[in-house]
Amino acid sequence: MLAELRQAIVAGQLRPGDPLRQDALAERFGVSRVPLREALKTLEGEGQVVYQPHRGYQVARLSLDDLLEVYRIRQLLEAEAARSAVDRADDGVVTELEAAAEEVAAASARADVLAMTEANRRFHFVLVQAAGMPRLERIVRVLWEATDTYRAVYYGDAVNRRRVEREHAGILDAFRARDADLLVRLIDEHREHAVESLRSVLEAG
Repeated sequence: MLAELRQAIVAGQLRPGDPLRQDALAERFGVSRVPLREALKTLEGEGQVVYQPHRGYQVARLSLDDLLEVYRIRQLLEAEAARSAVDRADDGVVTELEAAAEEVAAASARADVLAMTEANRRFHFVLVQAAGMPRLERIVRVLWEATDTYRAVYYGDAVNRRRVEREHAGILDAFRARDADLLVRLIDEHREHAVESLRSVLEAG
């Protein structure tokens, strides 16, 4: 239930500000109210939905301040993960990164935003998992889930999709070279480009 509800939000089937009527959602997804409530609680914890007394749940509205806060925390944690991955990981990580980068490129070519979002997640979490720090990975995963909707907006632009492909190639090369400083810098730039692209959209909204 959680995956289906999250996917509906990322895909734009449930849009920012939309009310989430539990009876209607339970019927739509063919589930009882219990797993639906649990999924909504999880998404509330991630910041994807908000609860208002007497009004119920609604899809969270996109916010530049929210995005900047989440990405700043990710920057600190993912830099640590990248450096640890360079020190610990074997060449099998390169193979996994290559495969995920190919999935991103294939989804980009089809303009399949949802598939690209999932493939991009796999690419980045290859590095996070290679750090061998499970607590850090869990925290980053929560932060990542909280911004999937923003990422889907970013991938809606073909120019941004091509930029992502180029930047993934650079990140992959830096890892192959085991250049931790370059790897961290490229990941930071990758994140910053997304923020700058989204800034104009969010400020206009």
